[in-house]
Amino acid sequence: MHTELQLDNQICFRLYTAARLVTQTYTPMLNALGITYPQYLVLMVLWENDCQPVNDIAHRLLLETNTVTPLLQRMEKQGIVVRQRGKEDKRQQIVSLTEKGKALEEQAYNSIPAGMGEELRDCPLRLEDYQLLANELDLIIDTLKKR
Repeated sequence: MHTELQLDNQICFRLYTAARLVTQTYTPMLNALGITYPQYLVLMVLWENDCQPVNDIAHRLLLETNTVTPLLQRMEKQGIVVRQRGKEDKRQQIVSLTEKGKALEEQAYNSIPAGMGEELRDCPLRLEDYQLLANELDLIIDTLKKR
């Protein structure tokens, strides 16, 4: 057997497992807010900068617009966002937060960081370690997204 192909030697498996478990840990906190993890990602993009074209949101999340559009449609039905035609380019859809979407930011702030901190309290990593890990993951992401 090729040791390079053993599961324990794969960084991709560790990344996949960590991402899946982090998302799974977020789920109860997001359920309390009435949103899913992908909706949370969209909201974070809009909390940073409201009133964005669908293309910009998709680009920021490294997703295709045909993945983001159905997500935004569901969020619009929930009253979290509104979509409107662009004023300058009618082909463009501009996504904006509703009052409900804006209020979710404060609710998320009050529950999610502390909730994740509690879930990770037994992990020996320090805050600085998480920042270093984020920087290293950014290097992998930046390298692979150029392909």
